[in-house]
Amino acid sequence: MDVATALPPSLMVSSGFLPIGSLLEALIHISNEIASIEKLPLIQTKNISTMIRRIKLLSSLFEEIQESSTPLPPSSILCLTEIFSVIRRVKLLIIHGCKEGSSLWNLVQIHSVSNQFQALVKEIGRALDILPLSLLKITADTREQVELLHKQAKRMDLFVESRDVQRRDELFQAMAANKEKKNSLDFGRLKEILSGIGLTILLDYDEEISKLETEAKKQAGTGGLIVVSNINNLISLVSLSKTMIFSPQESTISTNQQQLNLLNSKNDHSNNPDIPVEYRCPISLDFMRDPVIISSGHTYDRNSISQWINSGHNTCPKTGQRLIHMALIPNYALKGIVHQWCQDNNIPITDEATSSSSSSSQLERSRSNRKSYEKAIDNISAMKTAIDAAKMTAEFLVGKLATGSQEIQRQAAYELRLLAKTGMENRRIIAEAGAIPFLVTLLNSHDPRIQENAITALLNLSLFDNNKILIMAASAINGIIEVLQSGRSMEARENAAATVYSLSMIDDFKATIGAHPKAIMALVCLLTEGTTSGKRDAATALLNLAVYNVNRVNIVASGAVPLLIDLLMDDKAGITDEALSVLSLLLGCSEGLTEIRKSRVLVPLLIDLLRFGSPKGKENSITLILGLCKEGGQDVARRLLINPRSIPSLQSLAGDGSLKARRKAEALLRLLDRCCSQSFTHDDAE
Repeated sequence: MDVATALPPSLMVSSGFLPIGSLLEALIHISNEIASIEKLPLIQTKNISTMIRRIKLLSSLFEEIQESSTPLPPSSILCLTEIFSVIRRVKLLIIHGCKEGSSLWNLVQIHSVSNQFQALVKEIGRALDILPLSLLKITADTREQVELLHKQAKRMDLFVESRDVQRRDELFQAMAANKEKKNSLDFGRLKEILSGIGLTILLDYDEEISKLETEAKKQAGTGGLIVVSNINNLISLVSLSKTMIFSPQESTISTNQQQLNLLNSKNDHSNNPDIPVEYRCPISLDFMRDPVIISSGHTYDRNSISQWINSGHNTCPKTGQRLIHMALIPNYALKGIVHQWCQDNNIPITDEATSSSSSSSQLERSRSNRKSYEKAIDNISAMKTAIDAAKMTAEFLVGKLATGSQEIQRQAAYELRLLAKTGMENRRIIAEAGAIPFLVTLLNSHDPRIQENAITALLNLSLFDNNKILIMAASAINGIIEVLQSGRSMEARENAAATVYSLSMIDDFKATIGAHPKAIMALVCLLTEGTTSGKRDAATALLNLAVYNVNRVNIVASGAVPLLIDLLMDDKAGITDEALSVLSLLLGCSEGLTEIRKSRVLVPLLIDLLRFGSPKGKENSITLILGLCKEGGQDVARRLLINPRSIPSLQSLAGDGSLKARRKAEALLRLLDRCCSQSFTHDDAE
């Protein structure tokens, strides 16, 4: 029996999610956005077109549900909410990833991108698992199409176009030849490859170089040195191809056009003075022409905060604090200052509420205030209804966890997992319904899906601070560590690592978790075996635990140091910053310092990271170098002095790095100067 079919009638009306009307409108709008995409990229064409076709089919389902007046069961609302989340990621992948991203980088990452398409389709399939088609008023044709989509999504295999694989392999050969400075590059064939992915005119080449440079900056903090090096190689290859394929006259015309575009762009903004940040709305970042104060004490533009509240939110956008009422109080003081600033800078004020003092505008303002008050009362009433419905839903699902069959438990745990994703209020409600002890029990389930849903539900619940205490009080840590060490799916293990990270945000729990005999070793194992996301979760959990000094010794003893150093060189791991942060903390104990000193590859790596790393990566790199030098590391200082890249990198960081990085760079330069002077004096004495 489906959980949704057993829900009481009172729960068929509302739930703790976005109002169903707004949700369906959002689903239809975003589906139409994807369906209207034109001029598909020449890479991942089949995956993109197939995904668009699936979204179009779902759009028909959404439209028929919207046209029907029959109340929806909570199970279908959970399904639609999850599908909306997936479709948003589909839009990001197609538009921002494939269509607007670097074509060459997408070609290099062809298997990774294809994996993302496969994962999204499977997520749609999992969401459709809980869609009660028999209860929906839709046509037989749409029902059959959705059932077929559901079946296809469940058995979706990875698809990679052989044409793209061939282009990628030929591109790799060209990259290798370019890197080794060989003269064997076939620019005729290279032009065919680039043309095949959409680079046909000179402007395409310039835009591709710009996209690759943006990608290099994005990957600097997470992709590792090899990734950045590969992207730089691609930039070099495209630049070289541009000069060999196009004539100098064409290059000059293109450069002049770019300069003209830049000049026009500057002229467009030259007449508008910069608006002070305190005059901008924190939501829209636009000018606040009608500033109002909400119950949290923060000020927003009336239109922006009204849209926020009317869309179902009951918290302050800036702080997340729950609003005790929805009244909007005019901020007359700020409004006067803003309008004076507008007059001083010759900016027209179009706010009709203050531009006229006529009796008609006063009457209109009075009506508007009355409507706002009535709307606030309606919002409070709607919120109360949603909270009551969420309580009943949570209590019902917890009952199914306690007494249901294995299939019912699987579905109930999945719906609690989804419900716990949708805000702090729902997390509090689920905990108060008594879900945590039952979810902890299900961590030992032999069913992989039940275990996965249970650990993910606990992860979502732990985002509410009070629930962290309840989870630890339920003796959940043993079950969580067991899942982390030997969970029945990789997703369950990785979500267990994320749960450890979340729980360890409370200082008292750092020692408790670190003292567990399997916790640290299980996290270190995940650094080796997990996906990129799982490795990042494991590294951030270790980072949290390493704040507590006793845990540092255990982390070092588990063999984490050489593994973390290897991850700095792993372009697929993508956790450069996290690995550096953990190593920086481990340097604070003698055992960690001893292990880190054993590495012969770390110092050259750190020197390169001073040049190519993210701002955070540069800070941690220089922290490690400085620590190694200060603690009697004269050998490290000598290696720095003989490396031709180290001093320029340190000088650059001392000039334009962050405040912390500048201070440490200056300290390290002084230390190296003393070391150099001592060496010179010693040589003279001899």
